[in-house]
Amino acid sequence: MTTPTTIAKYTPLLDKIRFPTDLRLLKEDELRSVASELRADLLDIVSKTGGHLGAGLGVVELTIALHYVFDTPRDKLIWDVGHQSYPHKILTGRRERMRTVRLEGGPSGFAKRSESDYDCFGAGHSSTSISAGLGMAVARDLVGGNNNVVAVIGDGAMSAGMAFEAMNNAGALNSRLIVILNDNDMSISPPTGALRNHLAQLAAAKADVRVTSPKDRRDGLTMNAAPDSLRGSADQAYTCVPDSTLFEKLGFRYVGPIDGHSFNELLPTLKQVRDARDGPVLIHVLTEKGKGYRPAELSPDKFHGVSKFDVETGEQAKSKPNAPSYTEVFAKSLIIEAHKDERIVAVNAAMPNGTGLDLFGEVFPARTFDVGIAEQHAVTFSAGLAAEGLRPFCAIYSTFLQRAYDQIVHDVAIQRLPVRFAIDRAGFVGPDGPTHAGSFDTVFLSALPDMVVMAASDEAELRHMVRTAADYDAGPISFRYPRGNGVGVEVPDRGELIPIGKGRVVREGNSVAILSFGSRLHDALLAAAELDELGVSTTVADARFAKPLDMDLVSQLAYSHQLLVLLEEGARGGFGAHVLESIARSGLLDRKVRVRCLTMPDRFVAQATPDVLLRSSGLDNSGIVDAVLEALGRDAVGAWRQRRAHQ
Repeated sequence: MTTPTTIAKYTPLLDKIRFPTDLRLLKEDELRSVASELRADLLDIVSKTGGHLGAGLGVVELTIALHYVFDTPRDKLIWDVGHQSYPHKILTGRRERMRTVRLEGGPSGFAKRSESDYDCFGAGHSSTSISAGLGMAVARDLVGGNNNVVAVIGDGAMSAGMAFEAMNNAGALNSRLIVILNDNDMSISPPTGALRNHLAQLAAAKADVRVTSPKDRRDGLTMNAAPDSLRGSADQAYTCVPDSTLFEKLGFRYVGPIDGHSFNELLPTLKQVRDARDGPVLIHVLTEKGKGYRPAELSPDKFHGVSKFDVETGEQAKSKPNAPSYTEVFAKSLIIEAHKDERIVAVNAAMPNGTGLDLFGEVFPARTFDVGIAEQHAVTFSAGLAAEGLRPFCAIYSTFLQRAYDQIVHDVAIQRLPVRFAIDRAGFVGPDGPTHAGSFDTVFLSALPDMVVMAASDEAELRHMVRTAADYDAGPISFRYPRGNGVGVEVPDRGELIPIGKGRVVREGNSVAILSFGSRLHDALLAAAELDELGVSTTVADARFAKPLDMDLVSQLAYSHQLLVLLEEGARGGFGAHVLESIARSGLLDRKVRVRCLTMPDRFVAQATPDVLLRSSGLDNSGIVDAVLEALGRDAVGAWRQRRAHQ
């Protein structure tokens, strides 16, 4: 009789790690296995949920090393933007919840203070980490603390002015702050600019290194040190020859560059910087976006953010839309106009793919400008182009345009320069949550004198607005459009000129008037059809402009209907507020016109699909019907709700 061999059951190391305290119990030579398991877990999660992938794959080893060396959350770890924070979340008590990342009720795709003590600073926009980290470091010093503060920022995010403002301040204050420059030669798209060239030169010079000691540094004799030379000597640390890097000139001690996928380089470097405790230091870490997953390594831009995908093939799930995306319609419309007007140029801030200007750049490369993650510069650069007679289109997502508001006011609006603002992702954006929702552009642009503010209700209207903006030279002009695909209307070969400040009636009725600004027009028409079934004759109009308002149209609708409903996919204080103020000024409120404003809620709305967000905000067709019936005080409200509940 043969005695069975007892085989010890293999327990994956990742299963033993709930929090970084568990990670720190492992031996250093076990960390490579943790990295392999973490990378596989990340692939499995994102393949089922969609989300940000390439950036996280690239920082697996770096994330493990940071949590292994530093005493998080006592030591503060700040992730710039947060695209790369998924491995961090898996290691900090959220592994199982990550199966619902970016879904309603699940973890955010970005760092979020309310979600975990390990997320010490929230972010969804780039280039904030060094400023936040410096603030935390100074606060620590003022109260006599001794914890570390570590900010992780990518080479793309480092191109923003805010990052250098923070470094300039940090170098002067000389507070102890550790900045990890994660250099993967990628942002969402490949980075541009002189800083990229500087980092490439530093990476290329990695082999030409020497060793220095803390005493040498105090004497001003700072030099580079090779990673291999550093091991085994607690008295040595990486530094760089004075004035040889931009970072040294800003007052930082420069360390590196080091291999961000090698624990042999990461661990001793982080330990020595942790223990040095003298002033601000920048560690230059070289990583590969998409590391360990071949499809992502070959196409880092396509695997930055993904839909659900097949891990074996890398094939992403794709729906078959019945209409082109608004982004595509904008890009192709601009190409049409640029063929007819050589003065048209296009500007974007590190988002050529997201804004569609990669298509424009293929046709007009010399007239396309990607300025990097620098929205403030993008706006004033566009103002300079306009000042010299060109017709610039500055294409920036609504949420990112917020970063350049002073430039819009000071450099464009006051001088009445004809910069054309193409505002993508206006309204709810779904899984990216409140940091990316396009809520406020109508509010802050409509406040500016002489600013023309338009919103496209469908893809054909967007084509008309591109042509209208191209033809408008009297001052700045903007047009907003949502994320995703159009509603399926026929798009003309070329747009028509829209009279400035003139809306249109698209459906006639006599009891209720719905005046829609932008993307909610289609749902307004569906609501009108439902209301007609309930005996409520409904007019639907497309305002087209929040500024200047079509007061003839507003007056006509207010005088000839029992109820005027103002509808927009934007924050309070925007289109509806401007209409109400204009009605009050005109005296229309003296006749007790009933008016209702339907807007986004007055709160930062959590992540969910756009359909769920619209429904929960009362901005879909059912919500519009509810609002109308409640305003009219009809008994049909209860019957309508009961009918809808059974559908």
